[in-house]
Amino acid sequence: MQSADSATKDGLDAGPEAGPDATRKASPISDFWRALALLSRVPVAGTHDFRAELIARSVWSWPLVGLLLAGFAMLPAMLVYQLTENILIFAIIALAGMVLLTGSMHEDGMADCADGFGGGFERARKLEIMRDSHIGTYGVVALILCFGLRLVLLSAAGDGGQAAVLFLVMAITSRAAMPVVMHILPPARDNGLGKGAGTPNLMMVGLAVLIAAILSFVLAGLITTIAVLAGAMVAIGVMTAVAKWQIGGQTGDVLGATQLVSELFVGIACIAVI
Repeated sequence: MQSADSATKDGLDAGPEAGPDATRKASPISDFWRALALLSRVPVAGTHDFRAELIARSVWSWPLVGLLLAGFAMLPAMLVYQLTENILIFAIIALAGMVLLTGSMHEDGMADCADGFGGGFERARKLEIMRDSHIGTYGVVALILCFGLRLVLLSAAGDGGQAAVLFLVMAITSRAAMPVVMHILPPARDNGLGKGAGTPNLMMVGLAVLIAAILSFVLAGLITTIAVLAGAMVAIGVMTAVAKWQIGGQTGDVLGATQLVSELFVGIACIAVI
């Protein structure tokens, strides 16, 4: 398994956009394309500069990337649902589509965190395990439980329409949770994706949360949005506390695990109010 802390987008190095004026030349559109290239396997032409300040600037658009990815992942799932009317088949195909689009980068982070936090006794050893390309028992169990719970949550939505809304809301809100953790926790390493992604300022983090809240409101209504934000806050609190306790900060793996944990808490919150 490729660790999220050893895997990089072009090594997070400066490309053709690099230079003292690169940040000033950045635009909301380039922010979105950079975020899409970073958070997925979707090929984005002309996006080569993944310096920390540009990634940190792009975090406002991460919920929009979640909306786009979930929308595409859901298309074949909805088609099959129309043919079968089986909500579990919908859930499996939708999750499979998301895995293909993201390259399992968040699942990789969850597995690495589970192995490192569960298998190491000292901070340095935990970080070493997290960077190891092999997956251990803790990682396997964590992935099984996460996929199982996601399938149950989507199946519990009741029908294809509600499951589709839940799938979208989970994808959107969980990608707004990662910038919050990036802002709260310092990088646990002096290299890797957690360090290379930079520290987003409060305005960009707040904008990401606001966009996620607006999209959730449009898709699911006020009560569900309140529940979703509460669930995301709990997930952020859990991941922040655990990561600080275990390794003293965040890494790319921690951010990936944050996305999955947030999906689960948001999903539980949604099911509780629908």
